[in-house]
Amino acid sequence: MTLSIDGLPPLREVINTHDLRAKKSLGQNFLLDLNLTAKIARQAGNLTTCDVLEVGPGPGGLTRALLLEGARNVVAIEQDPRCLPALAEVSEHYDGKLTVIQGDALQINPWDHLTAPVRIVSNLPYNVGTELLTRWLSPPEWPPYWQSLTLMFQKEVAQRIVAKPGSKTYGRLSILSQWRTDARIVMELPPEAFTPPPKVTSSVVHLERLEEPRYPADPVWLSRTVAKAFGQRRKMLRASLKGLAPDLEDRIVAAGIKPTQRAEEIDLAGFCALSEQLRAQ
Repeated sequence: MTLSIDGLPPLREVINTHDLRAKKSLGQNFLLDLNLTAKIARQAGNLTTCDVLEVGPGPGGLTRALLLEGARNVVAIEQDPRCLPALAEVSEHYDGKLTVIQGDALQINPWDHLTAPVRIVSNLPYNVGTELLTRWLSPPEWPPYWQSLTLMFQKEVAQRIVAKPGSKTYGRLSILSQWRTDARIVMELPPEAFTPPPKVTSSVVHLERLEEPRYPADPVWLSRTVAKAFGQRRKMLRASLKGLAPDLEDRIVAAGIKPTQRAEEIDLAGFCALSEQLRAQ
């Protein structure tokens, strides 16, 4: 048996041994090249003093790279019970530095299993990626439990995260990400890097938390304002935000914005100022 750089069997062999065929219903696309997974792990920074949370490890390609890069501990949430035997082999090889929690990442609170500082590194399942990112960016208190997020998305989603005003991809996800983090795309991966190949290019985004949000705003009001504004992005703000305040146009003007502007024209500072004006009514 040929062993990989970490002393474990190659991932294709692991998949064959445990009969792991990617399930479309779980948004699975396995990344089998350990050189690529190591590159992703390195984008998260120095892991030797951190615990790492991973969602959707599958057969353990990125998991192995995180441990090989020296992660203090890895907590992995995996919904697919077929993957558990393969992940158990990784945990045994790395002296129990891997803890696997079986279940739906949208239903599980993993923080009791992690010790700060924490970095989140994941090749996120396509069907839950955006929802998980939104939750991680919207905790009850800031700064959050995590230091950084290094996450793989479809390229289109990654572009929405880093988009600037005026672009077609600029929207709610751009505002939520850039308000509290420094976000940048650090890698792109073609479809053929995966098994099975998805129909789209994938991108890795690194988000480093800010200790304080970039501009003052109430998170609930900011989220509400942005969701309403981009929900009808082709309409002028005086129409798309209708119902948020009786003197809506006056409050838009007080925020330094024209009521005839559209959501995609308003930068992060403008949305924060607008949400504060609406909150103050």
